Amino acid sequence: MTTPGQHRETHNLDATNSGNHTLPRLGISQCLLGDQVRYDGGHKRDPFLTTTLSPCVEWVPVCPEVEAGLGTPREAMRLVGTPDTPKLVTIKTKNDHTALMQRFSAKKIRELSLLRLDGFIFKKNSPSCGIQRVRLYNQNGIPSSNGVGLFAQAFQQSLPAIPIEDEGRLHDSAIRENFIERVFCSHRWNTLSEQVITKGAIVQFHTHHKYLLLAHSRPHYQELGHLVASAQSYTPKQLAFAYRTIFMEALKVKATVRKHVNVLQHLLGHLKKQLSRVEKQELQEVILDYHRKLTPLAVPLTLMSHYVRVFDIPYLADQVYLHPHPKELMLRNHV
Repeated sequence: MTTPGQHRETHNLDATNSGNHTLPRLGISQCLLGDQVRYDGGHKRDPFLTTTLSPCVEWVPVCPEVEAGLGTPREAMRLVGTPDTPKLVTIKTKNDHTALMQRFSAKKIRELSLLRLDGFIFKKNSPSCGIQRVRLYNQNGIPSSNGVGLFAQAFQQSLPAIPIEDEGRLHDSAIRENFIERVFCSHRWNTLSEQVITKGAIVQFHTHHKYLLLAHSRPHYQELGHLVASAQSYTPKQLAFAYRTIFMEALKVKATVRKHVNVLQHLLGHLKKQLSRVEKQELQEVILDYHRKLTPLAVPLTLMSHYVRVFDIPYLADQVYLHPHPKELMLRNHV
């Protein structure tokens, strides 16, 4: 069991350490790891993040308020003003820390940009880290849910391609699966980018991710197919930039049961010559059960993966769709 403060020394990374890393690298609001950096000296340790996800990632903890110099404990703050020009103000003494947070955010984000982060998990509702629906008080002291934390807002504006979520939304199994899938896809792309990238490597990357892309967005899937088909028209750098942009946009599109069924049927098409009539019928029934929401996605995928191994079909074995993230996370047991 993780205890408060345990992650601080083992996972805090030097901003100059941008070399090869074997696990996805995630920024995280430090209080979520159990570190006692909250305004009241407490923490908001998240069990899923610290127990289940932690062995599969490298954490880069950030507490904007402490790192900006406000200390712990400290007077509670809130956002005041308008969505376009929010201010970070202490509740009792009315001290304005907006400029301080803006200076810190600019400096910290420059450091984080060197780390090739694969994602960031923010603390919900925080006036510095909340990514949406943060309480924002108008001049009459009346709150709305239109605010965004100052550090989180600056992060999104500076590094828009990096997947982000807050720990509250990650309690939803579909949102959790999609976010972590995007994190591991980002990691695979960043790992590729750390090498001398070639057009052939990008084409191979696309080939391995084809069915995963199809499960999210057919238009993006087709656009990327056209892009790699015309790879000779680009330099490797141009192709890599264009590909990554569209690739990460595609993964933001929600994968649905209907789309998954479509992909499963495509995969089944590659197995028809190898499967017996009874095996085909069994796999079709399992896909139908998933379509009717009687079983999770993990059930047809497990059977599909079994046949891919038995019949040794390299094209399917290389498809990231069948194994987009560590099985220990059991994410597809709930979607």
